Amino acid sequence: MEEIKLDVQLRNQLGSRKIKSIRREGFIPAIVYGADGGPTPIKVEQRNYKKIMRLHKGQFVVFHLNVLEGSRKLKDYSVILKEEQLDPVSEELVHIDFHQISLTEKIEVKVPVATKGDPIGVKQGGGTLEHGLWELDVVCLPTNIPEKIEIDVSHLNIGQVIHVKDVILPEGVSTRHDPESLVVSVVYSMKEKETEEAVTEAPNEPEVIKAKKETKETKEVKEAVEAKPKEK
Repeated sequence: MEEIKLDVQLRNQLGSRKIKSIRREGFIPAIVYGADGGPTPIKVEQRNYKKIMRLHKGQFVVFHLNVLEGSRKLKDYSVILKEEQLDPVSEELVHIDFHQISLTEKIEVKVPVATKGDPIGVKQGGGTLEHGLWELDVVCLPTNIPEKIEIDVSHLNIGQVIHVKDVILPEGVSTRHDPESLVVSVVYSMKEKETEEAVTEAPNEPEVIKAKKETKETKEVKEAVEAKPKEK
């Protein structure tokens, strides 16, 4: 987890026209939820924010927002990123939602699942590694949030699985997922399965043809015997 200090400006003027003007000035409209007194509208300097997120890509960031009105400090918040909204056409960042937290109280966040190693069932058995869960909902203090939950899958053979209850979580971290939920598994690949089915069915075909041929010959012999004149 990374802790970043960020100066932001209180946003007093609301409405779509004002928001467009804010963006033209190089700011991103944002809201802090969970703040004392209800949601707090702010604006974030676009260039600075993008630089921070680029430098800390893939890391969990706690922002310490210093809320200003002009040059006057109003308050500060410890927040986490709740959502980034992108323009559907240009894919430009157009709005940010933050959620206020306390560094001394546990929160629930989503953490990505990462696998380590190549499963035996994939390397030697031609199987495929499948994910049941790409993220885990974990509960911990903001200062203990892991960047990822790493799972060793190198020992998995075809038909073997790892459930939530099998995952070793860092100290101070728990999860509310169902313990029986499937995280990863190694299964037969479709190509391998189709090949096996083709091999299994192949020997039966000549027997069917042979059976049809024998039936035809038997019928011809029977007709020849019936047509032969009987001796007196």
